[in-house]
Amino acid sequence: MTIHLEYEATKQLDIDYKELINRVVLECLNYEDCPYEVEISILLTDDNEIKEINQQFRDFDKPTDVLSFPAIEYDIAGDFSNLEEDSGENFNPETGDLIIGDIVISVDRAIEQAEEYEHSITREMAFLTAHSMFHLMGYDHMSDEEREVLEEKQKEVLDRLEIFR
Repeated sequence: MTIHLEYEATKQLDIDYKELINRVVLECLNYEDCPYEVEISILLTDDNEIKEINQQFRDFDKPTDVLSFPAIEYDIAGDFSNLEEDSGENFNPETGDLIIGDIVISVDRAIEQAEEYEHSITREMAFLTAHSMFHLMGYDHMSDEEREVLEEKQKEVLDRLEIFR
């Protein structure tokens, strides 16, 4: 597994965010039985930067907590079975890793939401990472049914990691 992690936020987290993100990413992949080593890029930034990214890519002129940029279009969410048939375009030619996409997390928002929901920053960062990982694996929350599936998967991963509210 290759995680390209950049920390560009001005506020500093008082947790081992690298280890936490690695654990959450790995558990999400294990939960979905991903048969590949993966490559993912994660940017931890602030509200100003995520606002610009949100404006540029989603046409929303406001900050958000997390953005997901999947590199793969799945026929069925979480189904990795046909990826090799797609001419190998989803794989890094140098490493063979499956490139699943990019995650951008606002450290500012994570800190605010941890306070708002009265849980730890560890829990909030883990939640945002898991939420985005499932987006990168094709899950969404456009309907109530999709939202329920996504929420259950997030909860189960965090429970497995013993990261509770």
